[in-house]
Amino acid sequence: MNTRENETSPAGQREPIKFGNLLINFTTDFHRIWDSRGSDSKSGSFWRPTPAPDLLPGYFPLGDFATPGYDNINGNTIVAVVCEGAPEDGDASKGKALSAPDDFERVWRDSSSGAAADCTIWRPIPPAGYVALGMVCSNGRDKPSSNTVRCVRADLVIASNVSNRIWSDSGSGAKQDFSAWAIEPPSAAAGELYFSPGTFVGVTRHTRPAAEDAAYSLRMQIPLQVDTPPAAPILCGYDTPATEEMVKITQTVRLPWFAVKDPDLTPLEQFRTSAFYRLERSDRYVLAGHGHNTGIVGQTFKWKAPRVQRIELLEAFTDVTTIRVVSEWPLYVSNPVHLFLLLSSPIRFSARLSKDFTHTETSHSDWITSTPVEIITRVAKNKVVAVYLMQSDYRLLREDGTQVATAIRYTDIDSLYLTEYPPEKDGEVLSPMPGTDSPAPTGNEP
Repeated sequence: MNTRENETSPAGQREPIKFGNLLINFTTDFHRIWDSRGSDSKSGSFWRPTPAPDLLPGYFPLGDFATPGYDNINGNTIVAVVCEGAPEDGDASKGKALSAPDDFERVWRDSSSGAAADCTIWRPIPPAGYVALGMVCSNGRDKPSSNTVRCVRADLVIASNVSNRIWSDSGSGAKQDFSAWAIEPPSAAAGELYFSPGTFVGVTRHTRPAAEDAAYSLRMQIPLQVDTPPAAPILCGYDTPATEEMVKITQTVRLPWFAVKDPDLTPLEQFRTSAFYRLERSDRYVLAGHGHNTGIVGQTFKWKAPRVQRIELLEAFTDVTTIRVVSEWPLYVSNPVHLFLLLSSPIRFSARLSKDFTHTETSHSDWITSTPVEIITRVAKNKVVAVYLMQSDYRLLREDGTQVATAIRYTDIDSLYLTEYPPEKDGEVLSPMPGTDSPAPTGNEP
């Protein structure tokens, strides 16, 4: 294992996830440390991630990987590894992202188990301000080297829960009981993603760990690129304007491969060919109403503007990708293939898109509402007015630009925009008038 922590990534290295000065990448390379052959327990084995020095220089495991069975996991199991990055914006005040453990505390040894080789499980003891995210196995009684794993600064992780049991020594006859458990992150906050690195929590009993048995996951801000919104349309005459303005990509989030279920790729294929997915939001102004008051007094105009969101399309998008727009995901996964992949993955995660990106700053109920919105406004004499709403289209794309699943669409009723001709010389701004019982006006719907 490479012990260098600050080396520049070579050409061809997979782009890391960056959170502050922590770099996170993934490996499929492992070294078998111990397995339970020879004992009377169920089959189980412990593996150490060994990130390739030429592809992942300076990367370290966060702990060993436990799995039922004896099969070789090289090339078909993916876990996270970490590296020290440059301080964010040059600010080194928070300290290094990673630290070697101060020491190791023995948790379990397989004395009298009958296994063909000795096994000892160790808990890294982190320095102050850091936490250990996993445990370490040794095929003997000696303590591991301090360069075996790294601990992570406490503000870069999230306290997590214990999930399913991976393996226990039940039936082995060892003097001490032991069981290894998977880690489950909590529900993610808006704009964040939490994920377990593929490590385990170990306890000296066969029952579920207690609350005080600490478990942690990695965390990250979901990268969001924001561009300028499309320019608001302006009426320049009395003619009816176009029903749709120019579309523009305004916001893009990047999701790591494990947070997306791709119907055409296995998780390993995703990892190798599309390490990140882009969820693009394109915005355009859509004409909701246009009216010309040719009279000599003010007149009320009314239009009904359709909403493009459809609950069935939203559900279909989630069923294909597991991504949810209005809440965290994965949640209530109905697709049996996706459910199996999620439960069998070493990396458990919870993600949630930002509220600004999904138009859910105040409520998410509009995503499941397709009822047309009624717009009422007062138009001065000899004036023409156009009313617009913003429409957003969302597309999920692989790294090669190919699309995953059907796009979803949303009409933002809070984006109501009015423009008139001739413009008011005194600066008066027209506003929509709430209500549904006004006298029937005249006007043209788009």
